[in-house]
Amino acid sequence: YMAAVYEHESILSPTPAALVERRAALELMGRNLDIYEQQVLAAARQGAQIIVFPEDGIHGFNFSRSSIYPYLDFVPHSHSGKWNPCREPYLYNDTEVIQRLSCMALKNKIFLVANLGTKQPCERSSDPRCPSDGRYQFNTNVAFAADGALLATYRKHNLYFEYAFDTPAEPDYAFFDTPFAGKFGMFTCFDILFFEPAVNLIREYNLKQIVYPTAWMNQLPLLSAVEFQQAFSTAFNVIILAANIHHPTLGMTGSGIYTPVKSFIYHNMESYGGKLIVAEIPVITTDYKTNLEKTPGRVSEKGKEQSPPSFYAEMMYDNFTFVPLWGEKGELQVCANTLCCYLSYRRAVLTDELYALGVFDGLHTVHGTYYVQACALVKCGGLSFSTCGQEVTDANALIDFQLWGNMSTPYIFPLLLTSGITLDFADHMGWKNNHYFLSKNRTSAGLLTAALYGRWYEKD
Repeated sequence: YMAAVYEHESILSPTPAALVERRAALELMGRNLDIYEQQVLAAARQGAQIIVFPEDGIHGFNFSRSSIYPYLDFVPHSHSGKWNPCREPYLYNDTEVIQRLSCMALKNKIFLVANLGTKQPCERSSDPRCPSDGRYQFNTNVAFAADGALLATYRKHNLYFEYAFDTPAEPDYAFFDTPFAGKFGMFTCFDILFFEPAVNLIREYNLKQIVYPTAWMNQLPLLSAVEFQQAFSTAFNVIILAANIHHPTLGMTGSGIYTPVKSFIYHNMESYGGKLIVAEIPVITTDYKTNLEKTPGRVSEKGKEQSPPSFYAEMMYDNFTFVPLWGEKGELQVCANTLCCYLSYRRAVLTDELYALGVFDGLHTVHGTYYVQACALVKCGGLSFSTCGQEVTDANALIDFQLWGNMSTPYIFPLLLTSGITLDFADHMGWKNNHYFLSKNRTSAGLLTAALYGRWYEKD
């Protein structure tokens, strides 16, 4: 089927903390929706059957709880498909944004997924969780059918310092059905790092496809948008339609249409404006073996030679233990807590670049709290040990490698990032003898990161 995602450079309010009238809020959002309208038309003309827009694309960000209020639509939270906002605009008040999105879907006969802010009144007398202002405010995804009907809503569960929004009492498990590719699941941005609802949704409903609005700030070397979106697709064997915001000054870019074997991505920190990606992708009907299951593979035996001395360096706010890669080939080992990481490597060409193998097994506590087990081969920022873990975007070294670790969690996200923030695909990966491994003969471009990013959800 044909799918589209749009990376949108939103028109932002210059003063998001200021209180404005609903009319002014609708005027600003209308300017973003005008762009959406052009993109839906362009996607439909290229044959797209579904289009996904990013998180925060319509209203922007940096609001307070009260300043975002005029930007919020009312959306009934049900999975009925019984309401068609374009055809029945009179059913509820404050649904101008929802109506416009519904009409775009209807007019272009396309399934459409977008993200907006929504409100839901509550009574403090009957609901002890009801906020003091008498309403819930949610970061919400909406999915429309090609006839404009509202199919599903999803309220973001794992908020990323979003003080304007509330977390729903229970995680939403949101999905909708399409005639061309079956079911699509839905979650948002930071959700991708947590068990609820993302992992549980895929497992419980055996989903093969995900729509994923995001407003992701890239963080190298392990959490660049395209890198992690691809890793998630690979780990769970799902197709992901990921739409990110485009604001290079905030480190925000990176969208794509991902399958476990091929990807169509956009990552651009240089230029401004939005980007439409349209791609033809296979419908996944069969159960591929996911990489969470034990699959056989070759793990070479440890060499006898001594590893070079280890050193500590901070990578993404975590204290990693590293060993350097010296010489054109070698076998390395580095451990922390219960996790040991092993690397067998050969450099195709010797360059004057420093690479290191790092391990971290612990609670990540900056910008969110979650437990990580990571084995990471990274290019360092310079030639001194203290530069290992820095953000690097270019590399020349082509390296044949096999990386493995005795991970304690089945949830391993295989990362493989090459020069210029491009993606590569491993030759082999999976479980063998209680170790997860990843191997590659000759990356397509200089290697930036090859890592096993494990999430040990029970220890969060």
